[in-house]
Amino acid sequence: MSPRPYTLGRREAAAVETRARILDAARRLLGAESGPGGFSIDAVAREADVARMTVYHQFGSRVGLLEALFDDLARRGGLDALPALFTQADAGAALEDLVAAFCRFWGSDPTVLRRLRAAAALDPDLVEALRARDERRRRGLQVLCERLAPGRGAGAGAGRDAVDLLTALTSFETYDSLAQTREPAAVCALVLRAARAILVAEPA
Repeated sequence: MSPRPYTLGRREAAAVETRARILDAARRLLGAESGPGGFSIDAVAREADVARMTVYHQFGSRVGLLEALFDDLARRGGLDALPALFTQADAGAALEDLVAAFCRFWGSDPTVLRRLRAAAALDPDLVEALRARDERRRRGLQVLCERLAPGRGAGAGAGRDAVDLLTALTSFETYDSLAQTREPAAVCALVLRAARAILVAEPA
């Protein structure tokens, strides 16, 4: 006899709740004032009040957990709304909205994001996972720049240099550096001004 639907529903809900609890625990440990030195699968399991094997069952590995944490932070930071930007008729406005969205995301939990990206320096698998996410950001910028190109003259603001500059401008590293001496809103305003300057620049 197959499991009853309501039983499966309860199990699925419990699994979702457990996953969320583990991610919250990982975020708290990475963001702790004492630093991320105590971050481990065992520590996350204790913080989430689950068995160590439950963490592995949900995420597969430490890298899988950190990848999922990054994606959860992105969702919390509003990046799940990005697909709608690409449906906007005004590509210029969409591009500015994309830049602003990443500013808000990077500013949503900078300590955890900084430590998560630092952890990648010691783990090639995590480096590749975060690089793939950065590449998606670059492709999004490229798509919008290419939409702008027809109305901007040959190559103006739509070439590889412009996309590379916008990719660097919207990176966490740029945000984090600027945020050392500025409030988040001021960082976002500065990044947007720089993005507009790139877009209006005439080709050499």
